[in-house]
Amino acid sequence: MEYMVSGRTDTGTLRKSNQDAIDWCVDERSGQALLVVADGMGGYEGGEEASRIAVDTVMEMLAPALTEGMPPEFRRERVQSALDLASERIEVRKVQAPDLARMGTTIVLAWVSGNSALLAHIGDSRCYQLQQDTLHCMTRDDTVVQSMVEDGSIREQDAPNVPFRNVLTRALGAADATATFGEVSLASGDQLLLCSDGLMEALAEEEWHTRLLQAESVQSGVNALIEGSLEKGAKDNVSVVLLSTV
Repeated sequence: MEYMVSGRTDTGTLRKSNQDAIDWCVDERSGQALLVVADGMGGYEGGEEASRIAVDTVMEMLAPALTEGMPPEFRRERVQSALDLASERIEVRKVQAPDLARMGTTIVLAWVSGNSALLAHIGDSRCYQLQQDTLHCMTRDDTVVQSMVEDGSIREQDAPNVPFRNVLTRALGAADATATFGEVSLASGDQLLLCSDGLMEALAEEEWHTRLLQAESVQSGVNALIEGSLEKGAKDNVSVVLLSTV
């Protein structure tokens, strides 16, 4: 199976800085790909540093593994080790710069190999799968609002109107860097979409579906989502990494 990947991050219409970070790599020889999106927090400087540390550490630790032929059963351990190291580096940076004491970041990544993908995430950045004209969210938000929906405190349709809807219950750089893992099976023509919450807040999922189906390429699909978010007045940074299988 072959992969086509593209990504883009944008500051949005209101923010003065971009606290999101993205990256990806594809190893054609091994038939594997790695995608990652992070959304920093803790002030513009802290958020930028935290997300960049997280993405750079993940790529440093995991990109070489694409060529190593690592057995699938060891991949979760390798991913968690990368996230632990990223969290440690963020903590070290906090000690070095006390004004960044609140820094942290969400992260979502996909390690794609053959016809499957290992997913890992902390926070509310998400992974979606577009399969046979249907869009599925493959991750669960680590937020107070999501917990309230699940315990019945609020209805799911009311969640977007809750003032503290973006308060996280877990973030990279906090005490616990344990990721939530998942597996996704892929078929030819499927797409994996990783994004920060700026996309969800600006553009309805129904519009993602339509824009992706109409896109002539992976890059045009990414641009359609980002431009659509900007047209809707995206108040937050917006980031997308999109993989299409062939």
